[in-house]
Amino acid sequence: MAAPVIALTDVGIRFRRNRRGRRNFKDLFAGRKRRSRPGEFWALRHVSFTVQRGEAIGVVGRNGQGKSTLLKLVTGVVLPDEGTVHVVEGVAPLIEITGGFVDDLSVRDNVYLTAGLHGMTRKQIDSRFDDIIEFAEIADFIDTPYKHLSSGMKVRIAFAVISRLEEPILLVDEVLAVGDKAFREKCYRRIEELLAGGRTLFFVSHNERDLRRFCTRGLYLDKGDLVLDASITEVLARYNADYGIKPA
Repeated sequence: MAAPVIALTDVGIRFRRNRRGRRNFKDLFAGRKRRSRPGEFWALRHVSFTVQRGEAIGVVGRNGQGKSTLLKLVTGVVLPDEGTVHVVEGVAPLIEITGGFVDDLSVRDNVYLTAGLHGMTRKQIDSRFDDIIEFAEIADFIDTPYKHLSSGMKVRIAFAVISRLEEPILLVDEVLAVGDKAFREKCYRRIEELLAGGRTLFFVSHNERDLRRFCTRGLYLDKGDLVLDASITEVLARYNADYGIKPA
């Protein structure tokens, strides 16, 4: 079997209830592990799994069980307090999707800024700019300040940019829960195109139909623990049974 593109080994991450309780740089360089203090909790604990290139994985669990934290670990936005996270390929994060966009810049400038921050060259952005704008359906607003766009328009342009990145791993965290049904379906078809091209997918959603549509494997998180790593069918059945949810 080929080497995994993502590997988590006995990973744990701790937060404070009133504010983030991350390790400081002195702790990181000294390799120290802090003991739990009053008011702290483990968002994830003893989580281990590997992901092969091209897998499509749905992450399941109630709100506050560690799903988004898991994706942030994979992107490198946060560091674990215990264990190791190893990611060998680039990541296109569709999480907190409009983060990084600058209100006072135009849509055009935000496309170049955001795509550039994600590693695209000016030449690459030039070649894809028209496709990005056409996909987002905002051709009449490219020189409008970003702050004047509706929330739906902001999601459209952000998805259009991130989905044009060439990174092999795609992380999607409920970002398409807003917006109109027609555009959501358009985004889903784009995700299917990326999967057909061999991309690896992490998909966080509460929508069972969407999870079944995209994913073959599931990770079920509960209270920071990885309860089950199995087929998406088995994971959804276990999750529904645990909480008395009627299957979709």
